[in-house]
Amino acid sequence: MVMLEPDGRIERRLRDAGFTLVAGVDETGRGALAGPLVTCAVILPQDAELPGLRDSKLLTPLARARLAVEIQKQAVAISIVRVPSTSIDRRGLHRSNLRALREAAMRLRPTPEYLLVDGYPIRRVPFPCLSIKKGDRVSIAVAAASVVAKVTRDRLMVNLNRRYPGYAFAENKGYGTREHWRALDTLGPSPHHRLSFTGVGQMRLWSSGDEEFSEEEADALVGES
Repeated sequence: MVMLEPDGRIERRLRDAGFTLVAGVDETGRGALAGPLVTCAVILPQDAELPGLRDSKLLTPLARARLAVEIQKQAVAISIVRVPSTSIDRRGLHRSNLRALREAAMRLRPTPEYLLVDGYPIRRVPFPCLSIKKGDRVSIAVAAASVVAKVTRDRLMVNLNRRYPGYAFAENKGYGTREHWRALDTLGPSPHHRLSFTGVGQMRLWSSGDEEFSEEEADALVGES
């Protein structure tokens, strides 16, 4: 039976085996029709105290936001990678996802000694790596990465909603709700929609170019309370 709340057991076993810096990496936004794919990698200290930490999808927005602040305070290292819709269209979703997971892990300083990944095995990293099904319900490091990734992406989508209010990005976060599909049918895709996704690219295209958040903007959004 899969646990709903990670207990840190796997991290303790790895530390007992000599791996002090254990990182977790996770993503959010894979299935969205619009907006970026966001990955996050986190190294937590052995004495991290994050009551209520669990898979970000099982938390309320307020609980996620509070936990994200605590994770940032306590983490040894955090790395965030954002992949815009244009890159997803160019490279493909799965390839973009693996590349972003790897990049988030590789950017961590200090460098992790062991990496735990939610679901997808990552190759070509200079440290041992273990993929875990439902990793955000087993590993506290993966769960922490899941929370920070989700909070970061949600805030980016709220910002996009201010630029393109017709799609209700603040509510649907880019996912394919009935209202979102209706807006696509009426307005056509925005510059941040994934045109390679079935049904999206066939809609009427906007003529404006792609707009991307800078890393500084993303960092500022993560730091908001």
